[in-house]
Amino acid sequence: MAVPKRKTTPSKRGMRRAHDKLKGNTFIEDSESGELRRPHHIDLKTGVYRGRQILEPKEDF
Repeated sequence: MAVPKRKTTPSKRGMRRAHDKLKGNTFIEDSESGELRRPHHIDLKTGVYRGRQILEPKEDF
């Protein structure tokens, strides 16, 4: 079984873990409403996805 010969330094450990960080969410500006929304997601206010009506729009109370 492979066993490391030396202890991994904090620098090397940090370099390995550098890719594990969480990325922030990406938002795009909606072409119709101008509001920010997630790409490839249904706009819940209007119920539109890729120019087609998918859900019933939510009414404001």
